[in-house]
Amino acid sequence: MSGQLMPCSTQEISSLFLFEKLTPEQLGRLCSEGRVEQFEPGPVYTEGEPATCFYVMVEGTVVLSRRVGGDDVEVNRTSQPGVYAGAMQAYIGDRVRQVYNNSMRVTEPTRFFVLPADTFAGIMQEWFPMAVHLLEGLFFGSKSTQRAIGQRERLLALGSLSAGLTHELNNPAAAAVRATATLRERVAKMRHKLGVISSGAFSREAITKLIEIQERTAELVAKAPTLSPLEASDREDAVTDWLEDHDIPDGWRLAPTFVQAGLDLDWLDQVAADVDPEILPGAIGWLNYTVETELLMDEIEDSTIRISNLVDAAKQYSQLDRAPYQNADVHELLDSTLLMLSGKIGSRIQVVKDYDRTLPRIPGYPAELNQVWTNLIDNAVAAVNSIGGEGTLTVRTALEHDMLLVEFRDTGPGVPKEIRGRIFDPFFTTKPVGEGTGLGLDISWRIVVNKHHGTLQVESEPGDTRFQVLLPLTAPADETPEEPA
Repeated sequence: MSGQLMPCSTQEISSLFLFEKLTPEQLGRLCSEGRVEQFEPGPVYTEGEPATCFYVMVEGTVVLSRRVGGDDVEVNRTSQPGVYAGAMQAYIGDRVRQVYNNSMRVTEPTRFFVLPADTFAGIMQEWFPMAVHLLEGLFFGSKSTQRAIGQRERLLALGSLSAGLTHELNNPAAAAVRATATLRERVAKMRHKLGVISSGAFSREAITKLIEIQERTAELVAKAPTLSPLEASDREDAVTDWLEDHDIPDGWRLAPTFVQAGLDLDWLDQVAADVDPEILPGAIGWLNYTVETELLMDEIEDSTIRISNLVDAAKQYSQLDRAPYQNADVHELLDSTLLMLSGKIGSRIQVVKDYDRTLPRIPGYPAELNQVWTNLIDNAVAAVNSIGGEGTLTVRTALEHDMLLVEFRDTGPGVPKEIRGRIFDPFFTTKPVGEGTGLGLDISWRIVVNKHHGTLQVESEPGDTRFQVLLPLTAPADETPEEPA
């Protein structure tokens, strides 16, 4: 917006600290090419608009703010003459996008000396060429440093994820190896037991009956219920007593296997009724090997399914074989990220998923959204660990107006109000030295706000901190997402 034009006095602008060392000729040029404007209380310019002017306050009060999520957060308020804002990087030219990186408003009638951005850039390059070179080096150097540290943070995150994934894969893989070795031993014993049975005084009808019992037993093992520790203990005692009453050797060793397989006294009574008493001990021993092999095969199946799920999660997380921009299911992305980070989350932090499964797919960059989830989950875990490591992480999705909400809620100590407006700034971190670069939330902010045209905001109090990501349900007119294969 524009203000009321006022006379420009070289004497007045020479009193401002920015211009106090200029010559009379330079001051005269400023007054001839610039202007003095008075603004009534209200906005002067808005964050994100093209940066067309450089403002130096002559008198009044200015307030600078940044957009954080859906809120304007005040970052500075001053009445000091000479403070400046606006197109401060105009001298760099088109090498960077020239937009206002904050919003400015005035709270009382306020006068500014205003220079058009092109004029300000030309004067800087003409009057202070060495300073312009130094400032350009500082600006692009800091950008390069920020990118390098950002890449380093991504590599650290990848290393942490790789270590966690290796650990998660090792557990089911080792379990499958152990179960396979044990299964081979049990099958060998079953063959031996079958040889003993077939070479003994067993009739063809008795062997046929045993095979039928074996088939029914395998079906029961597949449907075994989950028992509480107390229920399992009581059932083991009852099964042990039954086996001892029927002169079955090592009944105390067989009972836990039968109970784990969901077999009870009714099953034992049916076996005793179907076979002759003299072959009952051998039949029970042979059926025990059957139960053990079924349980071991279940364990191998569970382990390999776990490995397959982890590989699928890694594939979903990395998005290596998918289009960069596509219609994505946020729940698939969230689940893959939670699974990839399960080792880091640990068993002391309870993860609660409060998903609205009716939400549609949304256009976006899934790999980069996974990075946002990673950063926010990592921060939540760090917050909970800072108070002892026990707490809850709740991941919620919902429809909020015309946006899709993804909320990460933790029970950590909270974000102090005085720093809440700075947590999305580059290099700002509350973690101890060496544990954080301060770029995780900055990267997340740029992915959500700049790349997905959404918002990222935080609400916090002790015991209840919520990072909320709001993403549009439709793609911008100039972008077309691919459908997932």
